[in-house]
Amino acid sequence: MTDFQLDPRLAADSVFVADGPLSQVRLMDDTRFPWLVLVPRVAGATEWIELDGGQQRLLLAEVNQAGALLRAEPGIEKLNIGALGNIVRQLHVHLVGRHAADAAWPGPVWGSGTAVRHAPDALEAQRVRWRSLLR
Repeated sequence: MTDFQLDPRLAADSVFVADGPLSQVRLMDDTRFPWLVLVPRVAGATEWIELDGGQQRLLLAEVNQAGALLRAEPGIEKLNIGALGNIVRQLHVHLVGRHAADAAWPGPVWGSGTAVRHAPDALEAQRVRWRSLLR
């Protein structure tokens, strides 16, 4: 895990929240959706199947934890989980809380409109909030 480098596109679109046992937990900078991204700190990994069994189990546990926290958010009716990697090849897992009145419903969030960025203070407040929830 020592050669891990975050893809610059993920760095530009999200903010670091915390390190899990395997992954960086990041908050997408888009006020339209409660949206976390898990990025395994495994150099060169592009697919889930490239992780060894122990890493896969750690990532699954992290997905379960983050997913449960997102589902507990007020108004969340559905949890979308995806690891597409068509644009950013680095292995990362999106977890997005959804509801019938959100900006992209019922379609996917990817490519739906333009991200609405948090104000800097609000982004920091959300980062701190998610960090405390993940403990």
